[in-house]
This record gives sequence, structure tokens and C-alpha cells, in this order.
Amino acid sequence: MAACTVYSTQSLRTNISIPTSSKTNVGFHQKQVLFFTTNKSHNNRRTNSNKRYLITCGAGDSQTIVIGLAADSGCGKSTFMRRLTSVFGGAAEPPKDAPELIKPPKILVIEGLHPMYDSRVRELLDFSIYLDISNEVKFAWKIQRDMAERGHSLESIKASIEARKPDFEAYIDPQKQFADAVIEVLPTQLIPDDNEGKILRVRLIQKEGVKYFSPVYLFDEGSTISWIPCGRKLTCSYPGIKFFYGPETYKGNEVSVVEMDGQFDRLDELIYVESHLSNLSSKFYGEVTQQMLKHADFPGSNNGTGLFQTIVGLKIRDLFEQIVASRAETPVGAAKA
Repeated sequence: MAACTVYSTQSLRTNISIPTSSKTNVGFHQKQVLFFTTNKSHNNRRTNSNKRYLITCGAGDSQTIVIGLAADSGCGKSTFMRRLTSVFGGAAEPPKDAPELIKPPKILVIEGLHPMYDSRVRELLDFSIYLDISNEVKFAWKIQRDMAERGHSLESIKASIEARKPDFEAYIDPQKQFADAVIEVLPTQLIPDDNEGKILRVRLIQKEGVKYFSPVYLFDEGSTISWIPCGRKLTCSYPGIKFFYGPETYKGNEVSVVEMDGQFDRLDELIYVESHLSNLSSKFYGEVTQQMLKHADFPGSNNGTGLFQTIVGLKIRDLFEQIVASRAETPVGAAKA
């Protein structure tokens, strides 16, 4: 059985408490997924900014993979985890702050520990994702939520955002340069000077050369394409939908980017878009559309955030299966040699 241990480097002899067991090792059992999360709040900078974590994993289990998930607060980590769990056949419920075991396979998802900040942790990751919400969109979302729904003043909202900036810039934002996939959420370019944040431009940034991961592409791999799919097969109200695909350089890395600007009117018509995307790692034709319809009430299900979160979930499932198959072919002793 494989095991992972989480240490605080403030005192490597003191392990982080794991409520589900008196032991410090987090075990993986047959057909289980363990989501390890910590408190997502980082309001107390003096307390939290000095903490670092070290995670070590044993090699006894060939069917365990480790995924890193990083994002700022309120950027969709819980929704992504629900979509990922659903792809693996589990109940699409948000993870808790304590370890949570759900079925079926064995994946340790590290989120809330700044999983890509420490190089020692990065070395343990089989794959990593960063959810990147632009400042403009975060501000628009927070205005909508805190002013319209909670009655907060504009000044208090701005003060809250400014208070979070030092921690975000020091510990969270630098992680995206190490991510294998980044889901970037930006203001739309379909409406000039839009500041409402309701229509979004979302980019799936995929690092090239990652083992067991083949980037998704639109129409023709390696080309540069702009596509407006609206018409007989895809209903689009104002301002429409526009896709882009092409190679880019991101944070010094060669990447492939698939971009969607706009939102869907009818999710059942998503099958038309899905049919033009390749390397989706789906099990059957229409699986992406099925997953999106299944969770139509999740945030972002009518735009690129839900679409790309679902696709990344399928890619992680495929990566898991490839890694497990590869390890089964290579004995542990031979791998170490």
C-alpha cells in the first residue's frame, strides 16, 4: 500500500493532523480517491505566510497518482473537484477541509497547500492545474456577490481585495508558471469595454511535452485557427461565441491554447463544438456534452470554465490510466534501478 505523509517544515517532526486516522500516513485503499485539503482562508498573513509543507509518498502502490491544484480563494477549486469526481464516477460533492475518501480509483489531489510553490512538492506531482481568474473578473464577481447579495460597500470590497494581494502575489500567483494546465478566465473581447464580468473569455493553456498528456486541439493540430461556430447547429444570442486555437509561449513554456469567448444558449448543442475538438480523452462520442448537461447547475456550465474544467477532468482520468498501465508493466525494483 502506498502512503503519503504531510509535514510542516516549521517542525518536520510535527505532522499535520489527519482527522480520519491517528496515523500520520494517508493510505490509499482499493478503488478510493483521497482529497487532502486545508483551510482555504489566508487572511492572517503573519500566521500563514510562514508555513511550508513537505509531502512524501511511498512507492509501494502502483495505482496512486498525485495531482496538484492551485488557485486563489473563490476561483472555482471546489467546482473543479466536483467535476473531476464525477468524471471518475463518484458523487459530485465539494471536498471538505478534512481528508475525504470517495470512489472509485486512487488519486491524491493536493489543494490548499500551495502545491506548486515548493519544488520538493512539485517533484511528487504527476500532473498540476492552476485556475487563474483575472483581477478584472474577480473584482466584477466580488462586486456582484458582496454588493448585490450581501450589501457590502464598494470601499470595503476594494479594501478586502487589497488586503489579500500580498499573499496572493507571493505564494499563489507564482505557481502558474509550473502548472501543466492553466484555465485562465478573462473579460470578454466580444463586448467593447465590458465590466460586468458576465460574459467570459476562457483559455485552456496546455504545456507541451508533459508525459502522458496530449493537449486538446481544434480542427488541425499545431495550426492557428479562429472559429465562430454560431449558425444552424449552434444557437448563439448576443454577443455570440468565438473559439481560438494555436501555439503560444506562456511563462517561458511552449503551450497549446484553446480559447472560448462567449456562452452557450443550449448545452445540448455543445455536441457540435465537441465534435470539432480532438484529443479529448473521452470514452465515447458526446461524453463532454453529457458531463456538462449532468451538472448544468454548476457555476460556469454555460461558458468555457465549465467546458475546460470538464475536459481537464477527462485528461486526468486518461493520465491516471496510462500511468497505472505503465507502472504495471515496470516492476518497482526495476523502476528504481
